[in-house]
Amino acid sequence: MDVDGILTDGTIHISSDGTETKVFSILDGMGLVRLRQAGIIVAWISGRASGATTVRASELKIPHVIQGRTDKVTALRELTAALGFEAGACVYMGDDDIDAPAMIWAGIGVSVPAAMPAALQAADYVTARSAGHGAVREVCEQILAHRSPTFHP
Repeated sequence: MDVDGILTDGTIHISSDGTETKVFSILDGMGLVRLRQAGIIVAWISGRASGATTVRASELKIPHVIQGRTDKVTALRELTAALGFEAGACVYMGDDDIDAPAMIWAGIGVSVPAAMPAALQAADYVTARSAGHGAVREVCEQILAHRSPTFHP
């Protein structure tokens, strides 16, 4: 999944000394932890590098964090190839034009209500909850509820 505009509401706070802060939802974090505990691989692909993203990923033990990559479909293809997965086994969640190709390539593309038109058009599913306010948790719950009982990662 994307980070800014999916795991956050898309707002970045930058102070006069250059310090950056972001706000992440605890609900989303718990959903990601539950996915990880269920053996589902989670990855973040962000177009910009951010220390706040690195820290949050570390807290949640997200094993695959790719930052500074705007060609997200290529990053997703490289990651899934390295992990031995095909597009059909992936859910990609994004909110902007640069996410749309990855959403289309993935087995299921997901977006949020306030996404850019290209992302909304590429989405197979649009969350009821807003980015940074439980949208990721909503998708995590759907994945866990619809997971095949015979699937073993």
